[in-house]
Amino acid sequence: MKTQPTSRDVARAAGVSQATVSLVLGDKWRGRVSERTAAVVRDAARDLGYRPNLAARSLRLGRTRTALLVVPALTNEFFARVYTGAARVAAEHGFGVVLYPSPEGVGPARDPFASASAALDGVIASSMAADALASIRGTDLPLVMLDSDPAASGPAARVNLDIADGIRQVTDHLLGLGHRRFVHLASAVDSWTFRVRARALEDALRAVPGAEFLTVPSTLTVDAGRAAAEHALTRPGPRPTALVCDDDILAAGACKAARRLGLRIPEDLSVAGFDDLSLATALEPELTTVRLPAERVGERGMAALLAVLEDREPEAGDLPVSLVVRGSTAPPAP
Repeated sequence: MKTQPTSRDVARAAGVSQATVSLVLGDKWRGRVSERTAAVVRDAARDLGYRPNLAARSLRLGRTRTALLVVPALTNEFFARVYTGAARVAAEHGFGVVLYPSPEGVGPARDPFASASAALDGVIASSMAADALASIRGTDLPLVMLDSDPAASGPAARVNLDIADGIRQVTDHLLGLGHRRFVHLASAVDSWTFRVRARALEDALRAVPGAEFLTVPSTLTVDAGRAAAEHALTRPGPRPTALVCDDDILAAGACKAARRLGLRIPEDLSVAGFDDLSLATALEPELTTVRLPAERVGERGMAALLAVLEDREPEAGDLPVSLVVRGSTAPPAP
């Protein structure tokens, strides 16, 4: 039976000491080992199929090298991408990521461990699943919050997107096309990120003479978005010409509502989303939306947790977002 390669085998193949192998594979080589030597060690470990004994190392360090990622239910592609980014950075540092979606999407979740503090080194959590953290509050686990209120206390670090700028970009785009009658198809989830969107849209439109807008809340499903959009589009008075949606899923519902009412997109109604999910290009016409770098959010979140564990300052600054203009927006009909 073939035996598993050891660190001694890696050291022999790379022509270095076992101590050097330990430094490189433990990601503590900077300033002690040259980049060239570190690359040789990593290549040797990969070629031999060597995997460090994380259990033994955890005992030595007093760490499990495991992070918990708490997100809403993974029916939303955005959070699957967040996990991908977090897991990539974690793997580069010998960490694992346990994914814990809140069973109902938002709201309380049961404690995933009998004792979270004994099973984890830290937690990364979306503000949309904040209530799921009740079971680990009061522990000394470092917490990194994603997309959360920077004025709130508690987390060791935060990773935020420039959500307000995303709303400003899409609003400026629609105003530039000539739209003045808006509907905000707003998420009914009580979360900081959605409050920021509502406030940014209100601020942008209040500064424009003649601009009107109506806010219609909706749960985050296509059917709910359709019903909310139908309600907004059939109210008495002049019909809105532009719908700004908190999420691409709501925008898909708005497009269904428009078709049911006999409205053409974008000739009769412009629709804009938020997130740039795969759904955005599955619609016809394709959806104008704000692209959020979801994988980068996960990467930055894991990097921030690692920095906290190593008593370093996490990277500061909001992650930029960008408007992607597609076929669902155009000037309003004369």
